[in-house]
Amino acid sequence: MPEFFIQVASIIVAVVSVVIAVFQILLFLGLPLAGYSWGGKYQGVLPMKMRIMSLPAALLLLFFGFIFLMHTKVITVGFDFPTNIFVWAITIFMGLNTLGNIASKSKKEKMVMAPLSGITFLACLLVLLFQ
Repeated sequence: MPEFFIQVASIIVAVVSVVIAVFQILLFLGLPLAGYSWGGKYQGVLPMKMRIMSLPAALLLLFFGFIFLMHTKVITVGFDFPTNIFVWAITIFMGLNTLGNIASKSKKEKMVMAPLSGITFLACLLVLLFQ
């Protein structure tokens, strides 16, 4: 597969990761979006403990996107950073996350987050298999 397509796949990973990170930040800030997250256990605004968990989740998602952009040389950081193990781990995580979103009791999470995580997983898989 041409390098261009692999880079596009990594850009998709990064863009969707940023979108979901923004969503996590909105949860952290107290917006009433809880029904789209955490299996739909909460509605409206997340409890403070769960809101606090959204901040590291957002940072982790930004890291995911950054790793894929580095791995496919869309961006360079000026030093050699081993990304292979991270790409494997993120791909596995996104596959499991997609399954979790599909199995969610929340219709909102199934309709919004499952497709987003599924697209991310497929893009991760393309990078992993063809890079």
